[in-house]
Amino acid sequence: MIKFIIDYSGGVPIYRQIIDQIRFGIASGQLKLGEQLPTVRALAVELKVNLNTVSKAYKELEIRKILETQQGTGTFINQTEQVISEEEKTNKLKDICQQASMVALQYGFTIEDMIQELKRIEITNK
Repeated sequence: MIKFIIDYSGGVPIYRQIIDQIRFGIASGQLKLGEQLPTVRALAVELKVNLNTVSKAYKELEIRKILETQQGTGTFINQTEQVISEEEKTNKLKDICQQASMVALQYGFTIEDMIQELKRIEITNK
């Protein structure tokens, strides 16, 4: 299961953030075929968002056949292949790096500081 992290102050709609995190969770292997997701209500409470926001995200992923909802049992990962293209992964990494570097530079850190910290994190996570 993935831990959803929502940026309430960013410009990306919350439902879009939920969709992206599920898709990237599948692409990274954190979410597996057949794995059950939280109910719409449970996720809405956890994220402190409207039920319709989570429902909209789940419905869009159902339309793409990435999720499948079974009445009375829950919502499950239905597809794990071709969920995200290499180009989209590359673009997402660029966005992450741009955002992180802008914040770090505002606090006076250098790119070299960031690289050292990322290497330290990588070693710690192994």
